[in-house]
Parts: sequence; structure tokens; C-alpha cells
Amino acid sequence: MQMLHTADLVLTAISDKQSLELFRFIATRNGDSDVLRDKLNLTRKQYYSRLSRMTKAGLVKRKNGKHFLTAFGKVVYDAQTIIEKAVNNFWKLKAVDSLEQSGDLPEEERLKLIDGLLDNNDIKQILSNKV
Repeated sequence: MQMLHTADLVLTAISDKQSLELFRFIATRNGDSDVLRDKLNLTRKQYYSRLSRMTKAGLVKRKNGKHFLTAFGKVVYDAQTIIEKAVNNFWKLKAVDSLEQSGDLPEEERLKLIDGLLDNNDIKQILSNKV
């Protein structure tokens, strides 16, 4: 039950656009994120509320006045970037699904299709693995 609670905290912490942008900023800049508050047009309360949710979810920690991703936060960030890549390739993935549903696609041809259609190695790896 604890894992479900943690998953809920994580998804809530980065569920809106501004929170996700703040999370990305911390992930890619490793440090002072206060400058982002103005860019995101967040009030002081909104800004610190989002940081508090990320901290409670175990995504972010603060050290010497700067915010950093935790080890858990780094894994979540990596997963989030893969999701973003999948969204950017949505129609190509739909094409793979359509061809797979025909049932006439041998495994070797399926892998060639994935390799030729997609240019992202993370997604290719996921689709190449049998689930």
C-alpha cells in the first residue's frame, strides 16, 4: 500500500504544467530554481507549495539553499522523459499497433518496422522486448 501512496504523491507533485516545468528545471540545472518562479508566473505560495509536494514525494531535496533531484527523482525524471518521447511519437506508435494487429507480421519484420519507423533508442528497446 505504501508504494501506491508514493506513486500518488509523485504524480500529484508533477501533474500540472508549471510543476512539471519546475521539476525539469531542477533536473537539468541542479541548483537555484528561485529564478524560475517569475518565468512560470507563480506566486510565492504556489512556487513553494509545488516544491513542498516534490520534496514530500521524495523527488527533490534542498541543500545549501539549492534544490536537487534525489536518486528517486532522477529515476522519475528519466521515466518522464521517456513518456514525453512516446507522446512525441504517438502516431508512429499507432502505426506499429495497426500493423501488429493484422497478425501477419513475422517477428523479424516487426523489429525492422520498429527500427525503421522510430528514431528513439529508448522506445525501440521497450518495443523490442517481449512483455
